[in-house]
Amino acid sequence: MTEHDGMLDRAVELLREPVRFGSDLDARVMHAIAALPVPERPGVVRRTGLWFVRPRSVRVRPAVALAAAAGLVVAAIGLRSRPASVPARLAEGPPAVSQESVRFMLVAPHASSVAIVGDFNDWAAGGTPMSDAVSEGLWAVTVPLRPGRYRYAFVVDGTTWVPDPTAPMALDDDFGRPNSVVTIGGG
Repeated sequence: MTEHDGMLDRAVELLREPVRFGSDLDARVMHAIAALPVPERPGVVRRTGLWFVRPRSVRVRPAVALAAAAGLVVAAIGLRSRPASVPARLAEGPPAVSQESVRFMLVAPHASSVAIVGDFNDWAAGGTPMSDAVSEGLWAVTVPLRPGRYRYAFVVDGTTWVPDPTAPMALDDDFGRPNSVVTIGGG
């Protein structure tokens, strides 16, 4: 038995002895907890923005999904089978291509600027600037878009590309960056 073995045995004996805390331990712990700062609750706009970006799961019974799909098929068939008079169709001429105003939003409380870039503005470096006039940290812009499928992303502070957390991701990323997809109308 060496000198180190004896020290090791003594250390083991010390570690086996029960630890006794003073009677004021609970009071000291509770005082330390009470002294911690209370985190600020985010404002209504921030909580609303967080609600939109928080992932959720939806459970649907197969019978409900089938009934909804059947209803959509019946509605589509009903809309297509409505007869239009021939003179009315000829008088109208070709249908006008309408645009739809689409509102894009991003919660970025620490950003100094946010722009949206995509297929609809040729991925322009400056993009379409967004405004946080509604609420500080909630950036928004309305873009008129024709029916179709568009890929897009947000550019935060001119350098960081961010996909839309509330929209589907594009299967292919342009320029090696993740993008989101929005579909307008039947396109």
